[in-house]
Amino acid sequence: MKLKTKSFDIAEHLNTPEEIRGFLQEVAATGDESDFIHALNTAARAIGMTEVAKKAGVTRASLYKSLAEDGNPKFITISKVTKALGCKIAVV
Repeated sequence: MKLKTKSFDIAEHLNTPEEIRGFLQEVAATGDESDFIHALNTAARAIGMTEVAKKAGVTRASLYKSLAEDGNPKFITISKVTKALGCKIAVV
């Protein structure tokens, strides 16, 4: 019998605002800028890109492009997406 495997996608396991917030906090504390952008992408997929795009005031296509692996979002986009995810950026 051949074993079937499936790629792990953390977005499938982020089910609550608290889990998303904790995930983003951990990445912000331990990762770099590209890790945080990737984490925003993951969190947005967990909620739904269309919903996050609407809340952030950007198009769905623009959101995908900005948060893609080779994307280079402006700070305003990162800020809007973070707020749309129910979080805020803080300097401590």
